[in-house]
Amino acid sequence: MDAMPGREPARLVYHPAGQDAELRAAVDDLRAGRWLSTRTLLDSTGRDWSRRSARTQVLSVVAPRSDALEHWAQEEPGSPDLAILRLRVEVERAAAAHAAGRRDAVELEQNARQSSWRAVEEHPADPVPWLCLLTLATLDPEQRRAEHRDPGPDMMLPPGPWGLFFEANRRDPFNREAHVRMLRYWLTVRRWSATDFVNFVLPNAPYGSPLFVLPLYLSVEQYRSDRRRDIARRQWLREPHRDRAVAAFESWTATEQPDQWPVVDLSHLAHALWAGVRMREAVEVFGALGSFASQAPWIHVADSPELAESLLLTARHQAYVGSSSGQS
Repeated sequence: MDAMPGREPARLVYHPAGQDAELRAAVDDLRAGRWLSTRTLLDSTGRDWSRRSARTQVLSVVAPRSDALEHWAQEEPGSPDLAILRLRVEVERAAAAHAAGRRDAVELEQNARQSSWRAVEEHPADPVPWLCLLTLATLDPEQRRAEHRDPGPDMMLPPGPWGLFFEANRRDPFNREAHVRMLRYWLTVRRWSATDFVNFVLPNAPYGSPLFVLPLYLSVEQYRSDRRRDIARRQWLREPHRDRAVAAFESWTATEQPDQWPVVDLSHLAHALWAGVRMREAVEVFGALGSFASQAPWIHVADSPELAESLLLTARHQAYVGSSSGQS
């Protein structure tokens, strides 16, 4: 990141694929009912498990809005890529039904879990079935299922879906989605364990990994839970929040593929740097994002959800102005 970004972008682009141009094309085709580019994309992704998990996650959100997968199934019913993508869709539907409190939520969850375990056997090297099981674990906050009560790997960590987490990471070490899913699990089931989880995984995370953004998610959650918003807003000026932002920024600048950091992670990083008045660093991240944006974290830190984009635009503008005036 040696070159400083130039002019502030004029508009915002919210796209689930973010900066992954090949994925953007496949997403747009799926929305239009076309599946060939999705097949080509997943075939070319191959056993790049980190990218495969990220791409199938995005595609699974878009796919149910068209009949493209049904057409693909008619042409290639035995496609393993299609099977994994359909599993993703099944799990997303179960999670959505659970969140909406629908009557069929339990049935959809059971079916999705059965499909996930079958996929574990049929695709033993792929981490995605384990990521699906980790997603479904959040739907069992009472930990009724045995696989959600595995002993923690550290005395500070409570029982949880550790086996699912470690199976995903055994297939793809330091898989971003596995860690984010596990963080969300603790935030849902036992909030005070979320910090212990991050403190457990971060010391072993490779430099350059987006896992260094996990503490920034914690900072946003802490702000959301604090009713004294006027005081809490200044938390990013204090430790440990400023140190978290600087550590994440240094990890991002160390990576050889900065464009592979998801837009939502870079958005959390840009926000933390701006809120901590690290304008030079913030403008580098905003510059790398270009026009791409995500709702989070802005929707969570704005005074109201409808003010999220306004806050983002204000933060970006202040970062560019502050950077040009030498503010750090």
